[in-house]
Amino acid sequence: MTSSALALAGVLAAESGGDGFEAPSIAEFNPEPIAEFSLLGVDFAITRITLGLWFATLAMLVFMVMTVRRPQIVPGKLQFVGESGYSLVRDGIARDVVGPKGLPFAPFLASLFFFILANNFMAILPLAQISPMSKFAFPLVLAGICWLVYIYIGIREQGAGRYFKDILFLPGVPKPMYVLVTPIEILQNFVVRPFTLAVRLFANMFAGHMLLVVFSLGAVYLFSRDNFSFVFGPVSALMAIVMTFFELLVIFLQAYVFTVLMGTYLNGSIEAEH
Repeated sequence: MTSSALALAGVLAAESGGDGFEAPSIAEFNPEPIAEFSLLGVDFAITRITLGLWFATLAMLVFMVMTVRRPQIVPGKLQFVGESGYSLVRDGIARDVVGPKGLPFAPFLASLFFFILANNFMAILPLAQISPMSKFAFPLVLAGICWLVYIYIGIREQGAGRYFKDILFLPGVPKPMYVLVTPIEILQNFVVRPFTLAVRLFANMFAGHMLLVVFSLGAVYLFSRDNFSFVFGPVSALMAIVMTFFELLVIFLQAYVFTVLMGTYLNGSIEAEH
């Protein structure tokens, strides 16, 4: 199994006194700080998850720069991968989802897609074995940024008065119904959308990490027993491999879904009616 699984198995064995298997808990998502400091009265802590975020972001930037450093008419492998990823976002989301005015948002949406993809990939990278997006704070910050862009574009394209009027007083609704519809629209546009955007990404990466850890540690534990438990070790190890490939699918899917949903929100901001 992976070195991370072996290390985690040792930690669990030490915590449980080496007797029996102790299943992983949410403590996996709160590792010991590597460094701590205060800035303007606010306490900060750097953990291995923080380092994973930095590494993934740096790797993404290096990759994007390398793909356009020496562009060729007939693209090489690296340029082809970069251009294919950007074309997927530009044509499949900015043009098809956002609409005719969506192309100027292609760089923002592509940056969002590649940033989430790089950080999600940390879930299966050896020695990291956890995605920063499995900590709710990171998807929440991303959703907050997307929400601000969503509101800003709506005001810029339609004007503040018309934008908020269409949200507060949905066109075509009988006036007495505004008592019910207006609070729902406010909740949907200003609370539910950013919250569900963050929760969807967080929940999938959280669940994926827990499944991988359970099967990996289960295999390590079963292989270390002297009784017939070793018979079931290969089954757990096989499930860990299967779940790794499934997690790879989730990694790409969640980055794409997050970006598509942001595209639909931008479409709603640009259009005159919600």
